[in-house]
Amino acid sequence: MARDREDPGMAKTPKVKRQRKKKTKENKTRTVHANLLYDHAKGEENPNRHYANNKIKTTKYTVLSFLPKNLFEQFHRFANVYFVFIALLNFVPVVNAFQPELALAPVVFILSVTAIKDLWEDYRRHRSDKEINHMDCLVFSRAERRYVEKYWKEVRVGDFIRLRCNEILPADVLLLSTSDPDRLCHIETATLDGETNLKQRQVVRSFFDLDCDFDPLKYNSIIECEKPNNDLNRFRGYIIHRNGRRDALYKENLLLRGCTIRNTEEALGIVIYAGHETKAMLNNNGPRYKRSKLERQMNVDVFWCVIILLVMCLFAAVGHGLWMFQYGDKRPVFDVLSPEGTDLSPIMSAIYLFLTMIIVFQVLIPISLFVSIEIVKICQVYFIHQDMELYDEETDSHLQCRALNITEDLGQMQYIFSDKTGTLTENKMVFRRCTVAGVEYSHDANARRLAMYQEMDSEEEECTSHGGTLPRRDSVASHQSARVVLRSQSTKSHRRTGSRAEAKRASILSKHTAFSSPMEKDITPDPQLLDKVNECSSQMEFMRFHSQPTAQLPSDLADIIDFFIALTICNTVVVSSPNQPRQKVRMRFELKSPVKTIEDFIKRFTPSRLTSGSNSSSSSSLITNRSSNKNCSSMLSSPSAESTLTKLDEEKHHGGLQHAFSPVPPCYDGKAWNVEEGELRYEAESPDEAALVYAARAYKCSLVGRLPDQVTVELPHLGKLSFELLHTLGFDSTRKRMSVVVRHPLTDQITVYTKGADSVIMDLIKPPDTGNSKGKRQKKIISRTQNYLNLYAADGLRTLCIAKKILSKEQYACWLQRHLEAETAIQGREELLFESALRLETNLQLLGATGIEDRLQDGVPETIASLRQAGLQIWVLTGDKQETAVNIAYACKLLDPEEEILTLNADSQEACALLLEESLHYIQAKFLCSSPDQSTKAFHNNFVPFDIYSSSSPSSSSSSHSAPFTVHRLGLVIDGRTLAYALDKSLEDKFLAVARSCRAVLCCRSTPLQKSMVVKLVRNKLKVMTLAIGDGANDVSMIQVADVGVGISGQEGMQAVMASDFALPRFSYLQKLLLVHGHWCYSRLANMILYFFYKNAMFVALIFWYQFYCGFSGSAMIDQWYLIFFNLMFSAFPQLITGTLDKDVSAETLQQLPQLYVNGQNSEEYKPYMFWMNMIDAFYQSLICFFIPYFAYADSDVDLFTWGTPITTLALFTILVHLGIETKTWTWMNWLSICFSIALFFTVALCYNASCPTCYSPSNPYWTMQRLLQDPLFYLLCVITPVAALLPRYFYRACQGTLFPSPVQVGRQLDKLPAETRRNILSLSRVKVGSPLSPEPPFLSLSTPPSTGCSLKDQRSFPGSKTSQGPVSQTEQQGRRRGPTDSERGLSDLYTLVPTEIDTLPYTKEAPQLSEEPQPPQTKDSESLDKSLEASDLSLSGWITSTPLFAQTDGIHLNLPPDGGSHCVRYTRESEEKLKPAAQRTEQETEHSLHVTL
Repeated sequence: MARDREDPGMAKTPKVKRQRKKKTKENKTRTVHANLLYDHAKGEENPNRHYANNKIKTTKYTVLSFLPKNLFEQFHRFANVYFVFIALLNFVPVVNAFQPELALAPVVFILSVTAIKDLWEDYRRHRSDKEINHMDCLVFSRAERRYVEKYWKEVRVGDFIRLRCNEILPADVLLLSTSDPDRLCHIETATLDGETNLKQRQVVRSFFDLDCDFDPLKYNSIIECEKPNNDLNRFRGYIIHRNGRRDALYKENLLLRGCTIRNTEEALGIVIYAGHETKAMLNNNGPRYKRSKLERQMNVDVFWCVIILLVMCLFAAVGHGLWMFQYGDKRPVFDVLSPEGTDLSPIMSAIYLFLTMIIVFQVLIPISLFVSIEIVKICQVYFIHQDMELYDEETDSHLQCRALNITEDLGQMQYIFSDKTGTLTENKMVFRRCTVAGVEYSHDANARRLAMYQEMDSEEEECTSHGGTLPRRDSVASHQSARVVLRSQSTKSHRRTGSRAEAKRASILSKHTAFSSPMEKDITPDPQLLDKVNECSSQMEFMRFHSQPTAQLPSDLADIIDFFIALTICNTVVVSSPNQPRQKVRMRFELKSPVKTIEDFIKRFTPSRLTSGSNSSSSSSLITNRSSNKNCSSMLSSPSAESTLTKLDEEKHHGGLQHAFSPVPPCYDGKAWNVEEGELRYEAESPDEAALVYAARAYKCSLVGRLPDQVTVELPHLGKLSFELLHTLGFDSTRKRMSVVVRHPLTDQITVYTKGADSVIMDLIKPPDTGNSKGKRQKKIISRTQNYLNLYAADGLRTLCIAKKILSKEQYACWLQRHLEAETAIQGREELLFESALRLETNLQLLGATGIEDRLQDGVPETIASLRQAGLQIWVLTGDKQETAVNIAYACKLLDPEEEILTLNADSQEACALLLEESLHYIQAKFLCSSPDQSTKAFHNNFVPFDIYSSSSPSSSSSSHSAPFTVHRLGLVIDGRTLAYALDKSLEDKFLAVARSCRAVLCCRSTPLQKSMVVKLVRNKLKVMTLAIGDGANDVSMIQVADVGVGISGQEGMQAVMASDFALPRFSYLQKLLLVHGHWCYSRLANMILYFFYKNAMFVALIFWYQFYCGFSGSAMIDQWYLIFFNLMFSAFPQLITGTLDKDVSAETLQQLPQLYVNGQNSEEYKPYMFWMNMIDAFYQSLICFFIPYFAYADSDVDLFTWGTPITTLALFTILVHLGIETKTWTWMNWLSICFSIALFFTVALCYNASCPTCYSPSNPYWTMQRLLQDPLFYLLCVITPVAALLPRYFYRACQGTLFPSPVQVGRQLDKLPAETRRNILSLSRVKVGSPLSPEPPFLSLSTPPSTGCSLKDQRSFPGSKTSQGPVSQTEQQGRRRGPTDSERGLSDLYTLVPTEIDTLPYTKEAPQLSEEPQPPQTKDSESLDKSLEASDLSLSGWITSTPLFAQTDGIHLNLPPDGGSHCVRYTRESEEKLKPAAQRTEQETEHSLHVTL
């Protein structure tokens, strides 16, 4: 609740009218005053009194509220309400069946167990709260005029707080002063977002120029800011001083609760948000609760149980009514009068009996099922947590289960939606290559270095450990000594570099500095580029020495030095020194301005960065400083101030510029500066930034110091240069770029350096003027750079463009004034800042581009291959550009070189609709045409494992065909723009029809919103189970929409983890989580639920059969104690043990045979018919258990309980043996639980029968069990009855397991074999697969003689629709291009840009007059295809596929006819194979045309 700004005197008597007027404003802002002004005033006068205090309370209950609140929560469950209703019904004398107190026992027990669990959890929260609330901090006291220690819980909004280094922030504090001379404070936000790199925070602008220490007593400003919210990346407001001056507040001024102060001796601030209003607390949502698919199915069956219960009660009521009716007017002897002393009519008797039977049969609805499921799920989560294979040593992180009630959903997933960067890849960026001024530098030596890291394994680890202890952290030499001799054998470029040993060493050496492993830091420079950098630097030194203007430098050399300066300074990297970890390196050069007459004017132009709601992982710091005010003056001065370097030299105090060029700069704080360049550490906010700074350092262009108003760079030959930092426009996800505005120390020009995504930067480049040689050169540079960007992307590298722009002082002053206006705007600030940034970042000059490699995580290809075999559809949704994403997809086996790729790139809704239509026609023509050709049939058979969703997914209208839905051997690639069109209501069904037919879908350049829309579309339309996995803030919406959300606790922080249901340290752990734990959890719970329904129905049916012998009177032959406690105590424990520990197949087999996962996808363990089969079996078993004792005691004189107690005993034995038949894994705990249940039953029975002679007269259970145990007949019944009852089930299980085993049963049989035999069978089953090893692999023989008349020059292609296939190295590609085939020559016309790349252009709309008449397919090829397809093995082992021996590139070209022409589409397919034996290669042809009339 916010308050408006009011004078203290007016606070007492606010007018109602005035309050109404300001109501709107109150809703939007909060006003914070300093508490010191109100220390002596009454509580009501303090304007901050309405805000939350800093006491944290995460508990749900208090001592008084626990009972009512907990019961209220428990009664949200319908089942609990039902059971309480039944228990209360038993208190009504006319319908009661049991002792009323006894009937309450089960309900009270269940509610008590749940309440105790809730109480324990709440107590743990209470202890944690108490610990946090009693932490100390320093708060300013007016009375003592100093900072005094107080508990966190005593802090209030408006208090002044003093923070010291390494202290944790107690509340959200606005930073007013720091001990740092630059008014900066460094914080670590690991507790909020998991990021260990330091963030800079800045003192509020108006407190910059304080000459003395900040005095809280002199503070009299008022803060107006937004209301508390959970957006960690936004804080808006302004501070109003006594003189009426306003200053804007940003997120860079706010220190958030939970962060840790680093590198700053002292910081002072005022509390803005406290306690539960802090951003950290508003983000803390705790575990999430979802309903699993199994639970939803179970609820349907509970409903059926209610129906069965009502039918049984109705049957009994009608029976009782008829039985009473047959006596007519004669009163039967046993008839009891009504309370009024009158007779009850048969109808009323029937109605009363109906209610009585509901009480008697209540056990049919399993009261303990819900509690049992909760207990089992908690135990399952505990065992998943204990799995050491899901623990990551490197990051010291376990799997976290944040949603306790959907573990079984892990075993039923059908679609996986994954992010790419940081999820499939490591988000560990390594500089690979670059292009500067149109010249490409391949960095071959660096590529070889990276290949060496791949080869590091345990042998090297052993060598290093035996060689001596790990090097000391603090020593500079440790970086050198830790280098390990590596085998220089080249490997695939995308595999994760370095073993765990290397990672561990790196973490020790890097002293917790983010993104600084040796692999990322030690870049080998390209010799050619290094020579040019040195040449350029020496020429510049010569010019400086001879006072020549640097404009005389050749353009290509000037571009090179500008390129490296941009890499070095266009970032927010903080420089620190390792001998004092995380201590900032300080160096300042006194660059005093020559003009001081307009300083007041300059102060209005205090530079600042663009603030916008960007992701925390890519946010940058606010760069402002009081010295910037002085430094700005020279650029905004009159013409007389536009001085040359020489003029500046004369006017600078202490010869500032000579210092700028001197090898040893002047000391900043009187200490000598002799830190070697190799010692510096870089604290980067993103791995991309770190990679580029380390790359520049490899060329001796080192970042050696960063201050708010200045960046210091060391260049070869020139020494250290100081760039005056005028402005920083931070990176954000909308602009996709970052810019810095600096004054160049050599030219004194105001220069803008920009780096960003190539898709954005290339559009901002100034169009070259081709009229002069400079313009022609620029055009050539742009063209060549674009070619190299395509090449980098094809190699799977992340591309960034570097550009610059020179501004006149007038232009900058004009821009700055408008930018500051935008910054101080309250309404629409983001839009105004975006427009302002756009005005600065236009007409840029392109300098070059970089290619950075994001390495694949360990085990990603194997995991994806395994999940694919498990029948899971994997879609990758990434923000990366298309070519990069496609190549990463090949590297991680998402796309198979043998697959055809459909690429959808459209620039309008109509084009997108056309593409989707064409794709559907192509799929139908290729795979779904009903022709005598056997290849289609064979194809369907070959992909039996993928034909799995036909029952649950409705067939789409646009692909209506008789065949069930099958996933085809196709890959789909779609870009963000086309995806936006495809997600439109009119096209989403067609898009889904195409996408669901493909084995893999790759969505590139997709926004966070599009990601969540795709997941929602698939989940809602196809009615399938979806899992989304990601690691960054941009994946949060997708994670929350999916049935199961998984967060990767990686380099991008914890935002994805906080939104997820499960958190994993690595993507590869998903394999075991789903295939093993998911399978087990689903199997256990499904079987346990079915067993519960069976057990309860079987016990209730015993009483039902008795009703035929007692006139449907509601009597029971079983003692009410047994009736009440049978399910609750006697038969409860064994099923809990089985539900927690049972393993139908071992973990090893489940991982080696991923196909077994299909069992859960198809809900094989819990189908609707299984419920009814269990019910039928329950009624059969109850008949046996009832009638065998009935006939055994038929003519005897035993009393009712002496006959009923054996029935109870036999029912217990039968139920336990039934559980034994269903148990797959026997442990000592299973045996113990069964023995305990039997022992408990007999102990209770003997004690109860011995101690209760007249408990419930006229019944007498006295000594019943004791007499039975002396009777041989009782023992005979205990043997015969369970055997007869369970024989049919045992017989069915034996026959089905022997004659028609399910895949899971085959897996179980494999488990029983010796380990060696099992491994041999599994390895043989892999080789048995026909496809990869057969003479003609499928999908390779679809070819006809090459078509020569088809020219592809005059073609209209959708933008960016190039798809390159497979991560093929450049040398391989060049080798293969030496002898091109006809089809390759045809393709080469398409790719003048990338002559060394083998590419295809899917969906090329060709000019029809150039296309040749299509040729019919050849029968010979069709026959050979049939043979190869039919050769494939279709058994269980045949599902297991091995890595293909052939890599082939396929593309599909759809050629459209002219308007009015014959309506036919010509599908062209190119194939290129490698690694093929010569004999086979001669038989193989390279192109296939398929003619279809639409």
